[in-house]
Amino acid sequence: MDVVDSHNQKSSPPHSIVDAEKVEKKPGGWRAVSFILGNETLERLGTIGLLSNFMVYLTRVFHLEQVDAANVINIWSGFSNLTPLVGAFISDAYVGRFKTIAFASFATLLGLVTLTLTASLPQLHPETCNSKDPVSCGGPNKLQFGILLLGLGFLSIGSGGIRPCSIPFGVDQFDQRTEEGIKGVASFFNWYYMTFTVVLLIAQTIVVYIQDQVSWIIGFSVPTGLMACAVVMFFAGMKLYVYVKPEGSIFSGIAQVLVAARKKRKMKLPADDDGTVTYYDPPVKDTVLSKLHHSNQYRFLDKAAVIIEGDLTSEGVPANKWRLCSIQEVEEVKCLIRIIPVWSAGIISLAAMTQQGTFTVSQALKMDRHIGPNFQIPAGSLSVISLLTIGVFLPLYDRVLVPFFRRITGHKSGITLLQRIGTGIVFAIFSMIVAGLVERMRRLRSINYGDPTGMTPMSVFWLSPQLILMGLCEAFNIIGQIEFFNSQFPEHMRSIANALFSLSFAGSNYLSSLIVTTVHRFSGGHDRPDWLNKNLNAGKLDYFYYLIAVLGVFNLVYFWYCARGYQYKTGLQMGGFEEDKSFSDVEMSSKKQLK
Repeated sequence: MDVVDSHNQKSSPPHSIVDAEKVEKKPGGWRAVSFILGNETLERLGTIGLLSNFMVYLTRVFHLEQVDAANVINIWSGFSNLTPLVGAFISDAYVGRFKTIAFASFATLLGLVTLTLTASLPQLHPETCNSKDPVSCGGPNKLQFGILLLGLGFLSIGSGGIRPCSIPFGVDQFDQRTEEGIKGVASFFNWYYMTFTVVLLIAQTIVVYIQDQVSWIIGFSVPTGLMACAVVMFFAGMKLYVYVKPEGSIFSGIAQVLVAARKKRKMKLPADDDGTVTYYDPPVKDTVLSKLHHSNQYRFLDKAAVIIEGDLTSEGVPANKWRLCSIQEVEEVKCLIRIIPVWSAGIISLAAMTQQGTFTVSQALKMDRHIGPNFQIPAGSLSVISLLTIGVFLPLYDRVLVPFFRRITGHKSGITLLQRIGTGIVFAIFSMIVAGLVERMRRLRSINYGDPTGMTPMSVFWLSPQLILMGLCEAFNIIGQIEFFNSQFPEHMRSIANALFSLSFAGSNYLSSLIVTTVHRFSGGHDRPDWLNKNLNAGKLDYFYYLIAVLGVFNLVYFWYCARGYQYKTGLQMGGFEEDKSFSDVEMSSKKQLK
């Protein structure tokens, strides 16, 4: 495939998907980005609109117990956060971003159509049950459950193609060698996150309300119809897009460094770089925006860049990339290794967040959700409280708290990125403690009230404190992780950064599923119900929340240990920009200043 990335030449418009990536052209810019943003926004509206209220759908329509429903959601969410790794690899190494997004958009549409059919066709969901306790009704048969999982599988495939490629494909539309292109990229990120927030608000309010109060068929059909429009919109912009040739996956480069270092593992390197060893350090490619300095950390990897006899051809290029890599490639792998421990510490704190879509919804279903005599808040909409917290807190943080902390610490951001992530972990712990206290109060009131269905004469807004604390956790932890990952990788490796962030959520989903399954199986006994019993009043959901809080405390200690000695990457920005500054000090010490 002879694809040329050109920002200066134009050609005749493409006539097919295949031709589209063979044409040398550059309209690009904001006209092209609008189609890409539209596709990404409507895809998220469909999948997030589904996930926000899916716990209710599984328990009310499919009559699953809350533990089984929570496991379905966690496993599916985890799989959806793993598939972007595969999508990024396929896109970068083989087919390019346009084709990956195109295929994934059809998969998402097919998934939404399948799930809409599970709500529309009586043969694809269990019979309607008039019992006030849905879990006492008959559950789905193998065909019904299989079709449900098939639809979720299509959605995961769609997420795997769209999410890792939409941001890079949008960035491709701007020429970053120009000042206008750099400004366009920065503005694109702002619009991307703004549309994401709008999608969350719409999905968790309007879409959830339609599903909960009007009809599941209509509630699923609306996102499906919007996704169909997104597919049409994406292909309508084919003549405007800039198509970048796939240059091979960054994962291959990582593997080459590891293999080359292992092949030369018996080589002895001097304790200090005294000039006796020759390293392969060619000029970086035009697509690389920052050249990394040679560091002394993880020196065993430096062996991959040591030139020995037979490593170079007569033209001065490696004879075998699996035996000789450049210093730049070695330092990129070091960046990844440095980040892994910090990344792993974020999984447990994210596991606390996943409870918003599972057991918090179960609590809300047993509480008074009325505002006035006629309006009832959908249980799946309560997470809007966390979003509103983020929306209110972030401007306050940026305009008030950052200047205040800057005067104390001398750090330009007030506190360092890792301190920000650590603060988010603390809020996650407090959120789980408060969630346990509120659940204990709800259970006692419900038992005293004596309603056979387990309803509690207690406003659902008692759940607000834990959701507000979780919103603060997101404002510190999630945004801190995004900025940390993107700042600690070279610019051309940001697909890895986004993949790591997605992988964090996958790990938290699977960890949450493991904890739920273990607690459900081993808690209780001796004629006592388990903590996560389908009857909330008979179970001990508060103990489950306390367990996650305890795990969060251990995780906070582990995070502190990983962060206290973290060293920031160093590099030289290509194109005449100033050199990136580094940290060689203890990250968690707030008194350290930028050099």
